[in-house]
Order: sequence, then structure tokens, then C-alpha cells
Amino acid sequence: MRVTICDVGPRDGLQNEATTLAPAVRAELCDRLAAAGVPRVEAVSFVNPKRVPQMAGAEEVMAAIERRPGTIYAGLVLNERGYERAGAAGVDEVHYAFPVTDEFCARNQNTTVAAAVDTSAAIVARAKDDGVRVTVTISVAFGCPFEGAVDPTHVLDIAARVAATQPDEIVLADTIGVGVPSQVETLVAGVAGLGVPVGCHFHNTRNTGFANAVAAIAAGCAVLDASIGGTGGCPFAPRATGNIATEDLVYLLHGMGHETGIDLDALIEHAAWLSAQLGTELPGQVHKAGTFAPVAG
Repeated sequence: MRVTICDVGPRDGLQNEATTLAPAVRAELCDRLAAAGVPRVEAVSFVNPKRVPQMAGAEEVMAAIERRPGTIYAGLVLNERGYERAGAAGVDEVHYAFPVTDEFCARNQNTTVAAAVDTSAAIVARAKDDGVRVTVTISVAFGCPFEGAVDPTHVLDIAARVAATQPDEIVLADTIGVGVPSQVETLVAGVAGLGVPVGCHFHNTRNTGFANAVAAIAAGCAVLDASIGGTGGCPFAPRATGNIATEDLVYLLHGMGHETGIDLDALIEHAAWLSAQLGTELPGQVHKAGTFAPVAG
């Protein structure tokens, strides 16, 4: 089975790091990921730099990227103003994200769930008119740091409303890393039943991210977000730590017989490079331990 990986390291991976990398360095990270065969890269976030200073200069990053044929370069947006910036910067794909709880919506985007669903419909419609791929990410789908448990029926109801607008993909995000495989099976199967391709975005905060990734694939998910080196976290969610590491995920998938089209050795090299740029040890494991040819050679 072919599994598509979207590396969100240049965006989600860097937005919570103490060290802010210059746009040129972030563009180089995108170039390195593309050269390793990563088919989709979430390169930037078009958000207010006063709130997320690590993401300042999104337009500069996009302008500096050496576009690789066959690679999709995406940008995260949280509102229609962000969509306009993304379009002007020339992204290949827009990622619109919103939480399923009102408290997190208020803290993260200064809005409500109802208003965010309306914004989702507007952005999907604009993207279709503009001929731009559009993914809608449903955040805190597995649990909220402020409201606690999230009823899967609530998540699937929102997903159904989003699916009715026919985005290219719906992504279920475990923003704070609380989900377990049984939840994943329920939500992925439910969204897949809506007739829209489903992706997943997992954090490894409680060491369940990779088990969740395997469960997601078994339930019908063919697209997984991951972050080089296991970097990442949400600035607006307490104790939110890194995404599942791209190189760890690729090792796992290759060992299970799945295809990704990604050069694992190159990823390991780039994770070490990013660690040096940030001046810290990254949480991923495979870039430190190395690959093992009998499993994922």
C-alpha cells in the first residue's frame, strides 16, 4: 500500500521551538525534505507573527524555496485573510485548520466552532474557484486541553458538514497527543464513510502516536502528517509536544511493507542537520539510532 506523508516540520515542527529560524533556513529545510522524496511539505503558516513569531516571513520562505517538480508545497491558514496571503505567495495547497471545541477555538483563533465551520466552507469554495488544492484539518479531534473529552459523534457531525463542501481531504488532528487506536479506528472509519479522503495528524505526547498511525492506515487513512526529527507542538495548548517523527514513521511503514517514495537515509541526515540548526537534541529516535536494513532497508 502506498502511504502519502506530509512533512509539517517547517510549520508545526518549528512553531513551538525556542529558536526562531530565518526564512532562508526554513526554505532550505523545505528543499531538503523535497530532495528526500517527501511528496507534500507544509512549508509555512500565514498567521499573525505577533502571536507566532517563529512563523514570521512566510512569503519570504515561499519565495526562497527551490520548487521541486512533483512536490506539493502547502501553507496553513486560519481565516480568509490567511487564504489571500497564501494565494498571493503561490502555495500549491491550502491547509485550513480549526478546533472542534469552542474554548480552544477562542484561544487559538478568536472564534467559535460554528463560525469556523462557516469559514471552512468559504475557503473551500474560494480554493475550488482558484484551482488550488484544499485540506480541512479538524483539530483537537481526540481530546481538548480545556474541555477534556470530545464526543466522537460531535467530531463526525462537524466532519459531515465539512465533507458536504467537498474539500480535497479532511485531516483528523490529535493536537495534544491524547488519542488511542480505538478512537482512531472510530473517527477514521467514520470520516472515510463520508466519501472524502481522510488523513491524520498525530503527536507523540503520550507515546501513542505511532500506534495511532498504524491504526489509522488499517481504518482507511492513506495520508499521514509527520515532522522531521519529531519537532512540534502548539503554542496555545499546555504541554503539547512534538509530532510523530517523519523518519521514525518512514522506518515503521517501510518495515511493514508500505511504500512512501521517501529516502530514509536522507531523512536521517536532514534530521541531524535540523538538530544542529536548532541547537538542541530532537525527540525522534531513528535519526539517532540509525536504520536497520533487514527491516527497512
